[in-house]
Amino acid sequence: MGIVLAVFAGFALALVAPWITGATGRATGWLYSLVPAGITAYLSTFIAPVAAGETMRVAYAWVPGLNVDLSFYVDGLSLFFALLITGIGTLIFIYAGAYLKGHHHLGRFFAYLSMFMAAMVGLVLADNLFTFYIFFELTSFASFVLIGFNHDEAASRRAAWQALLITKAGGLALLAGFLLMEQATGTLQISAILETGEAIRDHGFYTAIVLLVLAGAFTKSAQFPFYFWLPNAMQAPTPVSAYLHSATMVKAGIYVMARFHPVLSGTDLWFWLVGGIGAFTMVLSAWLALQYTDLKGILAYTTIMALGALTMLLGLGTETALKACLVFVLVHAFYKAALFMVAGAIDHGVHERDITKLGGLRSKMPITFGAAVIACLSMAGIPLFFGFIGKEIIYEATLHLDQAALFFTGAALLANVALVASAGLLAIRPFMGPLNDLTSHAHRPDTGLWFGAAVLAVLSLGLGLAPWLLDSAILAPSLSALMGAEATPHLAIWHGFNLPLALSGVTVALGVGTYFAWTPMRQSAPFRALERWLGTGLDNGYDHAINGLLATATAQTNFLQNGYLRRYIATILGTTVAVVGYTFGHFGFEGPVLSFVGIAPYEWILSLLIVGGALATLFLSARIALVAALGISGFSIALTYLMYGAPDLAMTQFLIETLTVILFVLILAALPTLSEVASIGHRLRDGVLAVATGSMFTALMLAVLNQPFENRMGEYYMQYSYSEAQGRNIVNTILVDFRALDTLGEITVLLIAGFGIYTLLRLKRSKTSEKVEASRASEQVEQLS
Repeated sequence: MGIVLAVFAGFALALVAPWITGATGRATGWLYSLVPAGITAYLSTFIAPVAAGETMRVAYAWVPGLNVDLSFYVDGLSLFFALLITGIGTLIFIYAGAYLKGHHHLGRFFAYLSMFMAAMVGLVLADNLFTFYIFFELTSFASFVLIGFNHDEAASRRAAWQALLITKAGGLALLAGFLLMEQATGTLQISAILETGEAIRDHGFYTAIVLLVLAGAFTKSAQFPFYFWLPNAMQAPTPVSAYLHSATMVKAGIYVMARFHPVLSGTDLWFWLVGGIGAFTMVLSAWLALQYTDLKGILAYTTIMALGALTMLLGLGTETALKACLVFVLVHAFYKAALFMVAGAIDHGVHERDITKLGGLRSKMPITFGAAVIACLSMAGIPLFFGFIGKEIIYEATLHLDQAALFFTGAALLANVALVASAGLLAIRPFMGPLNDLTSHAHRPDTGLWFGAAVLAVLSLGLGLAPWLLDSAILAPSLSALMGAEATPHLAIWHGFNLPLALSGVTVALGVGTYFAWTPMRQSAPFRALERWLGTGLDNGYDHAINGLLATATAQTNFLQNGYLRRYIATILGTTVAVVGYTFGHFGFEGPVLSFVGIAPYEWILSLLIVGGALATLFLSARIALVAALGISGFSIALTYLMYGAPDLAMTQFLIETLTVILFVLILAALPTLSEVASIGHRLRDGVLAVATGSMFTALMLAVLNQPFENRMGEYYMQYSYSEAQGRNIVNTILVDFRALDTLGEITVLLIAGFGIYTLLRLKRSKTSEKVEASRASEQVEQLS
């Protein structure tokens, strides 16, 4: 029960946040942070049992008929991500309260943020594929309202829609992959799927499952070619960016790949697709980051770089690569959340994020400056900081590959060089040098604006000095779950003079050189072309795709929904004839051979009247004559019902035809004379379509009648109409008892239509009476004058 409360506590907070925010005053963020802090404390009680090899699962029947349970599963991997989400969420809540202090929609913001956190916690703890998918989609919705929080700005609305459409498209692919996964394993329970071993890899659906699951993961975690939505998401308030980029939204795709890694990895398809796209995304985004001067823009592209690195490591799949993945998840979360908080504090105090316009802020924001330096040193992978541990293991993982070691090591080196340069830009440009006219007016940030960054900076330094603290408590159980086998990893500061250490030295040296060459390099033609084609190019391509989709929809709507009823009917009938005719042509017609022997003369007469009345409508022009011709066909059909022993249908048909003829005559008599009459060509075209439709339905009915008939439903009604429904008329009992809700719905529709007609008549009558009264008043005025 406690696990369920931990998941839904955030949703509960979201429900009450708009009403209680006004009463919390200046302590809003600190008070709200008690919820994620409490969830973190509760989840921390699972660290010891999970480290000992235990797992916990709770399940409640939700949709038993579909085997969908509201079930949650705690193992090393889910606990690792859940603690990361709620732990950093605690700091983000504190930061948000200070950053948005006094905002008129602060309560709404905390409602959205709480829903976002709860959706992520539910996602990583879910143990049912459908439960997992629901939380996965909830994260997309929550990010949509958070990215578009400043909804009065067009850029925010566009960014929110773009993120929603791309991640929702990936979510639909993920759902299809889950359905195939259930077909391959026979279960919807994730913990059971992870125990199926080679069942998915040996199944014929394996390739489709991998492609569909990765589509969901790649769109969520901004992998090539879907990465362009993430920089645009910087339109969100900075607390959202800090949370989304460090521990939540973008990590959801990483978690998808990690969660199903034991049953999907281990093939060349997984290795090259996941590893290759991750490596390409990592290198591309790391160098694109150097094209920007906006603090959040640089941080956005370096986030994509980190996500690419994590994806690459999951694709490589070795024990060292997976250990590097888990370590780098923490490394990136710590320095990225801290740097976003720093960027927000600068923007809050100076109202500027362009690093070419900033400078000297170390004297105005000393604590923020200290946190930024430590976070950037960890980001650059400098020794004694946690980022150095992560970078060393990444190099170790790529160097010890059996295949393509040079390719992946080179990609990691290229990306890390750019990352060092970006860290220099973030740490030096805003804070060093003299104050200028812009920064001299900066004010020292409130405690809430630097507290979270300081805590994460201390963690980056502390875990860099004592990384072994993570070994048995966090890293071992999460790595074991990720591998699907027991693992005993060990982290250390020093591994001696080796090739990874040499590569780290080369990385720092080249990164420093790139930093000093940043200005001319950024303005060079190759880098401008890189940004134009792979930076804004894909974003513009998204706009063209959306505009093309809308143009196609508009053209289709104008063609199909043109406002002419006769065209609608012709389109429907023509499509039906074409589809059914194709089916008959492909599979053959299996109807009986027609025989005209034994047809009575009166049956011929009725048939000729039905057909003749229909054909007459092709040549008659007078409205009354057209109604009379249709009436002949209708009454002849009623007589046919009567001949074949269906008096109730015949009576209904007589009543309908009588009322229809009367109503048509009354209405048509009031209409003006037709100024245009359809040409004979149009009438013949309509006649051909009518004959084709009638022939098609005739053939369809003959084919149906030629099939073996099992009247199980009829026998059921005959057996139970009297005993259960207390009625001797089977048709009546079907309508009133067995299909009572259908009949009730039909009666309700008729009742509503009747009220609508009555209202229109009253409205017309009232307007008429108003005109009469106005006329009388006018006459009285004339008489008085």
